[in-house]
Amino acid sequence: MFRGISWRHFDFWLLGVIVFAIAFGIAMISSAVAGNADILTSPSRQFYFALFGLLIVFLVASVDYHYWTALFRPMYAVMMILLIFLFFSAQGIFGAARWFQLGTLFIQPTELAKIVAILILARYFEQTKDQPRNLQWILGGLAWLWGLTIWILLQPNLSNVVVLMVIWGSMIWINGIQLKQLGWFALTGVIVVIVAFPFLEQYQQDRVLTFLFPDPNASFGATYNVQQALIAIGSGGLFGQGFGHGTQTQLRFLKVRHTDFIFSAISEEFGLIGGLLVIGILLFIVWRCLRAARLAKDVTGAMIAYGVAILIFFQGAINIAVNLRIIPVSGLPLPFISYGGSGLVSLMLGIGLVQSVILRHRQMEF
Repeated sequence: MFRGISWRHFDFWLLGVIVFAIAFGIAMISSAVAGNADILTSPSRQFYFALFGLLIVFLVASVDYHYWTALFRPMYAVMMILLIFLFFSAQGIFGAARWFQLGTLFIQPTELAKIVAILILARYFEQTKDQPRNLQWILGGLAWLWGLTIWILLQPNLSNVVVLMVIWGSMIWINGIQLKQLGWFALTGVIVVIVAFPFLEQYQQDRVLTFLFPDPNASFGATYNVQQALIAIGSGGLFGQGFGHGTQTQLRFLKVRHTDFIFSAISEEFGLIGGLLVIGILLFIVWRCLRAARLAKDVTGAMIAYGVAILIFFQGAINIAVNLRIIPVSGLPLPFISYGGSGLVSLMLGIGLVQSVILRHRQMEF
C-alpha cells in the first residue's frame, strides 16, 4: 500500500496554488459576510474545513490509488445508502433536500458522490479497456453511474446530475467512443431535455424561463440576483473598488455572495484583474491534473486524474457563466473559493487521489 512512495514527486505546485486559492477564498468570504451576524462564522469554519482537507490530501496520496478503486463495492453501497437516506429524511433548502444537519454542520453527500463516481468509472474503464466500443460498453458505465445519480435527481438536484453526466461523457470520449455513437447520444440528450422540461420542479423551470425571458423590474429571485451580480462585476472596472469596499457586496444587494456569486464579489472588489486571476488559478489546477493523467501508468490513474480535472473545470466554468448571465442559475459553487465544507473537503479528496497517481507515475516531467 505504501511501498515505493517518493515524496519528491509530490506536486507541490498543484498543492501550493490550491492553498492560495483557498486562502483567497476565505478572505473573500470574510469580506462578503461582514456585518451579517447569521453567517459571520463562515470564514473560520471554512478555515477548519481547509485544514481538514489538507490532512485528507496527504493521507489519500500516501495510499496507492488502486487500493481505493479496489474498495469500489463498499464505497458504492455506502454512498447509495447515504443518498437514499438523504432523499427520505434530509432537510429541504432552496427547493431540494441536499443536506444532512448534524448540530451546526450541514453535510452534503452529493459532493462526495462525485468523487466516488470518478473512482467507479475509472475502475470500469480499466476493466473494459480491451472491449469493443459498442453500445454495451457505453451503457455499462452509464448503469454504474445511474445507480447513484437517480437518487441525486430525485432530491431534486439537477445541476449535480449534469455534472456527473459531463464527467461520464468526457470519460467515454477519452476512452474512444465512436463519433456516430456520440451523435446519437447528443440527439437523445436534446430530446430528453425537451420532453422532461414540463416535469421539472417549478423552481427549476423558473430558472430557465427567467433566463430566457428576464423581468427587468424583478426585485427578488434568480433574475434579481443575476442583475446584481452583473452590476457588481461592471462596477469593479479594471482594478476594483478595493477589498471590503464593494458597494453591491457590502450593502448586501448581491445575494448568496459568499457561495454562488462569490465571483461577482471578487470582480467588484478586485476588478477584471481579480476575475482573471481566479480563472487563471482554476486553469492552472486543471492543467496540473491533466498533466497527472498524461503521466499515469495505467487507465485507472489516468481516468482518476481526468475525472477530477473535468469536475473542477466544469464546475468553475458553470459558476462563472452563471455570474456573467451566460447560462441559467445552477447553484454550483466556485471550486476551492466558494464557502462550503462538503464541497471543499470532497475536492481535496479528489486532489489527494490525483497526488496518489503522481506519486506512482510512469516518469517524472517538469
